[in-house]
Amino acid sequence: MADARLGSRLKDVRTAAGLTQAELAERAGVSRKTVNTVENGVFVPSTTLALTLARTLGTTVEELFFLQD
Repeated sequence: MADARLGSRLKDVRTAAGLTQAELAERAGVSRKTVNTVENGVFVPSTTLALTLARTLGTTVEELFFLQD
């Protein structure tokens, strides 16, 4: 895991929106692998990517990502 303190709700929000990883990736202008690695905690998204994913999903960065204690 890239950062054990970073949690992600990205998959939950994406699936609730009815999107596949490929569909989200296309809308956000990134690769499906990027979405996959963020969802699986392998890659910590940059601020720009986190904002782009949030905007694409119609939510906030705070809704998608959180620090774990």
